[in-house]
Amino acid sequence: MNPETQGVPGTAWLGRPIDARALFGPELRALLGTLRGLAPSDWSRAAAGRWTVHDVAAHLLGDCYGRLGEADRNGFAEDETVEAFIHRTNQEWVDLHAEDSPASLVDALADAGTRLARQFATADLDATAPGVSWAGVDPAPAWLDIAREFSEHWTHRQQIRHAVGRGTDPEPRASTVVVDTFMRALPHTLRPMSAPTGAQVRVAVEGPAGGAWVATATTDGWSLAEAAHDHPVAAVVMDTETAWRLATRHIDPACALSRARVRGELRLAQAACRIVSVVH
Repeated sequence: MNPETQGVPGTAWLGRPIDARALFGPELRALLGTLRGLAPSDWSRAAAGRWTVHDVAAHLLGDCYGRLGEADRNGFAEDETVEAFIHRTNQEWVDLHAEDSPASLVDALADAGTRLARQFATADLDATAPGVSWAGVDPAPAWLDIAREFSEHWTHRQQIRHAVGRGTDPEPRASTVVVDTFMRALPHTLRPMSAPTGAQVRVAVEGPAGGAWVATATTDGWSLAEAAHDHPVAAVVMDTETAWRLATRHIDPACALSRARVRGELRLAQAACRIVSVVH
C-alpha cells in the first residue's frame, strides 16, 4: 500500500481525505428553508421507513445535540451491538420529541445546527474520531467521520423532500461530497472477495456528482489509495441517483445492477453493488 497519510495510522487505503467542513452551514440553510415551507399536513407524511417528516426532523436535532455533547442518552444494554444501540437510542430520541411542535423543532434545529456548523468549521481533519462501521475503520480519521455526518444530514433532507413530492436536490457541490463519502465503503464492501494482487474494480458515477473510484486488491485487502490503470477486472457505471440510493438502501443491489452498465467479472461487479454506507 501507499505510505500512510497524516492522521490516523493505517488508513491510507480509504483514499484521499474529504473536507466537508464548510458544507454544514449551507446544508442547514437548505434544510430550514424546506421545513419552513411545509404545510401542516406535510409533517405527518411518511419519510423514512416508519418515520414521518416530523420524526426525521427530530432525529436530525438529536444528531446535532449528540455532536455538540448535549444529548442525554442511555448507555449500551447487555450484549447490544453498536447498530442495535444506534437504532434504539435514535428511536428513543424521536419518541421523546414526538409532541414537539414543528415551529419548536425548526427553531431548535436553527440554533443547534448553527453551533454545530461552527464546531465543524475549525475541526482538525487529521484527528482521531470514532469508528465508521460501514467503512470498516475504527478509529476513523476525523475527515471521514465529518464527511459521514454531512452525508447523513444531506440524506435525511432528501427523505423529507421526497416525502412532500420533491426530487433530490440537484445542487452539485453537496451531492458530489456525499457520493464521494459513500464510495469510501467500497474496500470494506469488497473485503470477502478474492482477487490477484493488483486487480482493480472500478465504480463510476455519471451526472452532477460524477466521479470514479477504483479499489485495488493488495496483500492487506482492498485499497482506494493505489493508482488506477486502464484494465480493471470489473467495472460498474451508474447514475448519481442510483449511486446514493443504493448506498443508503433506498434501492436494493439487484435494482442498482439492473440500472447500471457492467463490464468484466460479474461476481466482483455484483459485490461492488452490495455497498452500504449507512448503519442499517
